[in-house]
Amino acid sequence: MRLAPPEFAVARMTPGHKPVLVGEVLGFLSPVVGGRYLDCTFGGGGHSRAVLEAAEGVSVVALDRDPEAASRAEVLSADFPGRFTLIDRDFGKLAMVAESGFHGILFDFGLSSFQLDDPERGFSFRTDAPADMRMDPRTGVPASLWLETATEEMLVCAIRNFGEETHWRRVVRAVVGARGTGALGRTSSLASLISEAIPARDRHTSRIHPATRAFQGIRIAVNDEIGAIERALPAAFEKLLPAGVLCAISFHSLEDRPVKQFFRRMCGMPENADDSTPNDLRTRSAEALTRRPVVPSEAEVGENPRSRSAKLRAIRKL
Repeated sequence: MRLAPPEFAVARMTPGHKPVLVGEVLGFLSPVVGGRYLDCTFGGGGHSRAVLEAAEGVSVVALDRDPEAASRAEVLSADFPGRFTLIDRDFGKLAMVAESGFHGILFDFGLSSFQLDDPERGFSFRTDAPADMRMDPRTGVPASLWLETATEEMLVCAIRNFGEETHWRRVVRAVVGARGTGALGRTSSLASLISEAIPARDRHTSRIHPATRAFQGIRIAVNDEIGAIERALPAAFEKLLPAGVLCAISFHSLEDRPVKQFFRRMCGMPENADDSTPNDLRTRSAEALTRRPVVPSEAEVGENPRSRSAKLRAIRKL
């Protein structure tokens, strides 16, 4: 399969934003003249721009629940009049979007650079800020309030399952014990609370900050990120034209797992080792374009370290 070079069509990206696996995505989508494409995770618009520039008359519909995406989208609207549309929508609600009949659809999961680098959004503990962590600050509750009110079961799911934190019991106890003290309200105090709950031997030997995993789990829970993926994938597949391609980029196993399982199910394959469904009861609706996930080249990782953990999977609708 022909893959466009990774540097293709990225000359005018939003400053500070580097979309991952652009050339590989273009290779799978293979934009056609006049084709219609859906970018479910607009972010900085890097993938949308690459698709728009890949063939004459291509149109792109993009989704993003971050209200700040609208200002970034204005550049594409001006550069490609009548060919680009941004919808202010969480991709988890993709089934409610009226547009359909796409030649290709892309997901690029996780945080955008803009969300991570804006200290006031509360996603990072590198600077002190309100512990918000919402991808759409207009809906839901901030992480600080969520931590004050979540049940213990919800906390365990976030810290143990989503954060994959080994010392989840200690962290959950620390969070519950800190309720009402104000320690859960700021990123710095929350990070300190979590770090102090981790045994000293692990704090000193870990290559990452002790609060990293717990912050990830809390963020995923606050934004219902895994649930959104599980709802969006079948909705996206329904919106594809026959022979349309669905691509998904994930950044950790929690995101990659539902993608892998859904893609295998659509291809009539066992979803996992425990799937014992007889072959005659399986339905094959797609063909796999990636037997194993595509990962960034060493050159791309060197230029964009945040791409290191990216995994791209793709299927074609039959």
